[in-house]
Amino acid sequence: MAYRTRVTVLALLDSSIVLTAIYISFLTLHPDLSIFKMPTLLLTSITLLLSHHLFAFIYKLYNKAWEYASVGEVKSIVKAVTFSIGTTMAMQLIVFYDVYFRALMIAWMLHVILIGGSRFSWRIFRDRYIVSQKQMKRTLIIGAGAAGTMVARQLLNNHDTELKPVAFIDDDPKKYKLDILGLPVVGNVKHIAKTVETLQIDKIVIAIPSLSRKELKRVYDECAKTTAKTQIMPMIEDIMLGKVSVNHFRDVQVEDLLGREPVELDIAGISEYVSGKTVLVTGAGGSIGSEICRQICKFSPSKLVLVGHGENSIYGIDMELRNTYSGLIEIVPVIGDVQDRERMFEVMETHRPYVVYHAAAHKHVPLMEYNPREAVKNNVFGTKNAADAADMFGVSTFVMISTDKAVNPTNVMGSTKRIAEMVIQQLDRVSKTKFVAVRFGNVLGSRGSVIPLFKQQIQAGGPVTVTHEEMTRYFMTIPEASRLVIQAGSLARGGEIFVLDMGEPVKIVDLARNLITLSGYSVDEIGIEFSGLRPGEKMYEELLNEKEIHPEPVFPKIFIGKAVLEQEDEVEYLLRHFESFTPDEVSGFVINLANRRGNRIYSLVGNQ
Repeated sequence: MAYRTRVTVLALLDSSIVLTAIYISFLTLHPDLSIFKMPTLLLTSITLLLSHHLFAFIYKLYNKAWEYASVGEVKSIVKAVTFSIGTTMAMQLIVFYDVYFRALMIAWMLHVILIGGSRFSWRIFRDRYIVSQKQMKRTLIIGAGAAGTMVARQLLNNHDTELKPVAFIDDDPKKYKLDILGLPVVGNVKHIAKTVETLQIDKIVIAIPSLSRKELKRVYDECAKTTAKTQIMPMIEDIMLGKVSVNHFRDVQVEDLLGREPVELDIAGISEYVSGKTVLVTGAGGSIGSEICRQICKFSPSKLVLVGHGENSIYGIDMELRNTYSGLIEIVPVIGDVQDRERMFEVMETHRPYVVYHAAAHKHVPLMEYNPREAVKNNVFGTKNAADAADMFGVSTFVMISTDKAVNPTNVMGSTKRIAEMVIQQLDRVSKTKFVAVRFGNVLGSRGSVIPLFKQQIQAGGPVTVTHEEMTRYFMTIPEASRLVIQAGSLARGGEIFVLDMGEPVKIVDLARNLITLSGYSVDEIGIEFSGLRPGEKMYEELLNEKEIHPEPVFPKIFIGKAVLEQEDEVEYLLRHFESFTPDEVSGFVINLANRRGNRIYSLVGNQ
């Protein structure tokens, strides 16, 4: 309906209601209107009519979308009617020196009832005959607190949504069997499966922003027992900042189910050693390297040098950061391979970074079993090249990214990362540069990780392949891994190995099941197959061995492991004689060296 037409119709409707109401009010009190002079009734009617339209304009009664009317609109009607009656009383007092109080009170009640009824009748008609014909999804809200109530109110008032809230679930026994906004609280988390079946629920919304990851996993595990799609409300901060609305629900992510709260940063400490400085990141185009760059930019370095050998990946992160920080940070893309020693020295000399984050590495375990020489060249020699260059040109702090697979390694990749740790530990003893390493487990969503593989298999219709039913791994998100690396730099004193408290290890098969259900399928639909351990794989990973453990954290959720350095001569031997090793000799040598079997390793290679 056009705006002018809408206003005209409502104004004419209100005019008829006002005139009818004043006439009925006078007639109710005095059936014989002859005792009143006609000027009295006429003046009262004109004053009430004009004042009503005035206050209707002030309180925007003609501008409201009455199909969405609620308590706020009722308040506007009451205010407009009250002030118009008050104005009429004042006019009667001025002209007639008297007020027909009872008649005007009856008129006030008739106005509120008839004007309100005329407006809300359209909403009732719309709810019953228009909205009810849409295919609505019956929705169960987990959490009957402030956030859950906010979600329910938004869904009830937003008739453009396809979600229809029907009940709450809440663990607070005091709320059980209460009605909130007309919706019953039907039980606690243990009743989710039964409630979904009984009330024919199509969708579940988790609306408890304060829920810890451990508790969220408990709730989700109950939701996963049903066929209803489960989503979660946005973060309260995003709602308050206007980034999203209350009903912009998102899917539950695997990261939400890790059962561990994300690590918080020491903002002041990081800012002190990063802000206004030149920072260099090797492997800047990779999953971890690129996220380190994003996180570092939040602390306003003067220059960020992006080093990587893949031009497409470096181009991608370069353009992304330029679009966000153009004019604020000098961003320099550098194409270079850490295996190229001269190039590393050239880059360090040119840019003279204050901090270096070394993220360039080969990390795929089975692939490195087939290519041990490349693993040594990139992970060991590449690290030594970057570290020597950092030492030569006065870098303050060098942070190397390591892995939990460097602990008691059974594969080439983990062994080369442990030897890389040894290389920087040796250098830390003689250099003014502080060399440290950071260990963490598997990174969710990084290139070559299990999550993208599982997603591809699910999209293809399954089955999802898991190596062993009992295999466990530590997991963290890419932002968490990057924050740990950045935080380690601010805590570095030299020679440390920093480890994140990653909570309990996760069974890979449980991860697969969660990802299947999060994708909207059942495990029976997709299927899970066990393929057996691949070359170099372990059933479980460790973050520190018994000789390295320091029980007290140096920062919330961050521990230091002072790894024992026993094989300096053997590391030097590997660096000097590597080119004469056969691939099989490389594999045996690095695995034994990483596990500190110093008396045996020389026998694993030919006569040197």
